[in-house]
Amino acid sequence: MSDPPPPSVAPPPLTVAASLVAVQGMVLVVLAVAEIADLDAGRRAMGLSTAVFFGGYGALLLFAGWGLWRRATWSRGPALITQLIWLGLAWNIREHLVAAIAVAVVALVVLAGVLHRDSIAALSGEE
Repeated sequence: MSDPPPPSVAPPPLTVAASLVAVQGMVLVVLAVAEIADLDAGRRAMGLSTAVFFGGYGALLLFAGWGLWRRATWSRGPALITQLIWLGLAWNIREHLVAAIAVAVVALVVLAGVLHRDSIAALSGEE
């Protein structure tokens, strides 16, 4: 009797991208919790809706990061669109140079990881 084949693992660029997408998701969940902790009676509706948005989007990114790691094709879309949004965010906060550079570098690393030829092959089911 032969051993079962080893589980296929994501290539290193995709693993890095999946990890960073999960970190982005955790950051958004933390921001949601911080928004709830800082609720003000004068802006309760805005604070709650912002917290729900950040929490939901963070959960989606956590799920997408897990999907990238498991080589699920569907996870590529949320990961890619998020990086484009984060590049726009980096441009928008360019007066805070360190933060803007950090956000842009993470987004570019994820884009490079997801669009790497080994990652594309892994996500399309090719070996």
